Amino acid sequence: MNIPPNKKIDPIRRRAGAFNPENASIDATRKADGSENDNDRVETGPTDLAFREAEELGLTVPILPRMREYRLARIVAQLQKRDLAGVLLFDPLNIRYASDTSNMQVWIIHNHARACFVSASGYMVLWDFHNCDHLSAHLPLVKEVRSGASFFYFETGDRTPEHARRFANDLAALVKEHAGENKRLAVDKIEIAGLRELDNLGFEIFDGQEVMELARAVKGEDELNAMRFSIASTEISMEMMREATVPGVTENDIWSVLHAENIRRGGEWIECRLLSSGPRTNPWFQECGPRVVRNGELLAFDTDLIGPYGFCADLSRTWMIGDAKPTDEQKKLYRAAYEHIQYNAGILKPGMSLREVTQAGLVLPEEYRARRYSVMMHGVGLCDEYPSIRYPEDMEEHGYGGVLEPGMCLCVEAYVGEVDGKEGVKLEDQVVITENGCENLTRYPFEANLLD
Repeated sequence: MNIPPNKKIDPIRRRAGAFNPENASIDATRKADGSENDNDRVETGPTDLAFREAEELGLTVPILPRMREYRLARIVAQLQKRDLAGVLLFDPLNIRYASDTSNMQVWIIHNHARACFVSASGYMVLWDFHNCDHLSAHLPLVKEVRSGASFFYFETGDRTPEHARRFANDLAALVKEHAGENKRLAVDKIEIAGLRELDNLGFEIFDGQEVMELARAVKGEDELNAMRFSIASTEISMEMMREATVPGVTENDIWSVLHAENIRRGGEWIECRLLSSGPRTNPWFQECGPRVVRNGELLAFDTDLIGPYGFCADLSRTWMIGDAKPTDEQKKLYRAAYEHIQYNAGILKPGMSLREVTQAGLVLPEEYRARRYSVMMHGVGLCDEYPSIRYPEDMEEHGYGGVLEPGMCLCVEAYVGEVDGKEGVKLEDQVVITENGCENLTRYPFEANLLD
């Protein structure tokens, strides 16, 4: 894939007539979320199937132009708070948050061919892949589209320093134009050659991941509606996966249903393959494979799914395979996991420090602590995000500061399994911190036959 060096594209002419949410219901050229009602549109998004299902569930769709404005304001606030000239982004999830552009997301994760600069005044420039300027033509917040952000070895070989220097000089001119002599620049991720060139130009580099994680942490109304949409689509897909969970099929057969149904509804990708059955449920983190599932076994999974609108639906459930009666041991494991996430969700409220959440959380029974999950709960948005809240055993080594705020979304989870145990149980719900406590965004039921 060849990218011309630093090709600059004139600012794209936006389509006439900005979207007005108040007129959405009477504008036949737009969908309810503000995207074009055009079968040939470039923009990704939910399918008609997903929109119909959301309507049947009584969900409110997000207003995308308003959501994008909210996100930009969040970034600008973080930049101005730190007296930064701007933030330079290479992480595709950060680029998605800032610009709402999507282009080969998984490929770009390991081939940094895109970048985005957001100034402290809100001016946004996107460096996209070769001949991809049309992908952001519907986004008025992207003021310019350029190319030339590729300086990784596969793409530029022994000319990498040359390409990195060209990009850095281009960026320096942009920063000077929009921030004057301020050379305090936040950067999230960058190839070594690029960082060296920025150093050579006298930039003072700050942690762009901190800027973006804190900007992303508090969700606005439209982001929450997009997340509810993604979770609902995921839960429908989970139910179809459940119908495919019968003795004699493989773990991969079951997992493929979730992936296919996510794509059918306009979802995007699945970050992991965490589905296992029977003895492979303990220890956790075994990814699905060709194992044939059997009647009477447990099947456990974690969706880790990027659904419609690019929002993560990170849900875990465990259920019985076939029509066998659960054993006492299976019930014991399930009840412990269920009680754990129910109690821990119940303690959440705004103003709690992360340490206070750890201290107030339910202590796992001793026999399950050795194989506890890596976190009690974690933030979620476009993917797993800040904050990460640890178990008491891990606070000293891994814990850090922070305070819960309204609009923060968390995944409350537990893995319960004994060392040398036959099986394990994984459960997880997705919640949002409200003014008075928290709201559970997850509606998928738990297993009555494992709780009775």
